[in-house]
Amino acid sequence: MTQSLNNPYRASTKPLRGSSWNEIAPQARHLLRFITRRTKRRPYIRSAYFRKDKIFLSFFWRHLSQKPYPEQLRRLRYLPCAIELIQKSRHHPTSKQNPNRSDEILHRFAGTTPDRQLFMVQVKEYKPTGRKELMSVFPYD
Repeated sequence: MTQSLNNPYRASTKPLRGSSWNEIAPQARHLLRFITRRTKRRPYIRSAYFRKDKIFLSFFWRHLSQKPYPEQLRRLRYLPCAIELIQKSRHHPTSKQNPNRSDEILHRFAGTTPDRQLFMVQVKEYKPTGRKELMSVFPYD
């Protein structure tokens, strides 16, 4: 077990409810629209772990659209929990260099929902610029 799985962040936000894209996607878009309206440029959230650095959300939709439909639903359900984890968690992630690109570091944060379902949030950091992107959210099986 990795360090972040031993001590996951306990989120108070519940995952999105629903069983189809028509139920889950509007809730997720509403949440992201709320975040997008707070800035004039790219949507971002501030991270407690990275000392209030910005975590940009633009890569998340691109990455999600590459997944099969059932997997998109499974991952999108945990978006509110992931946003809370990024904003509030100071727990150390599991960090490693991206095996495909040497100029990127992948940080994986572990969290649990209020009903104790384990999920992971992956943030990608570009070494040269320090820019961070929310890459993925997924349940941990």
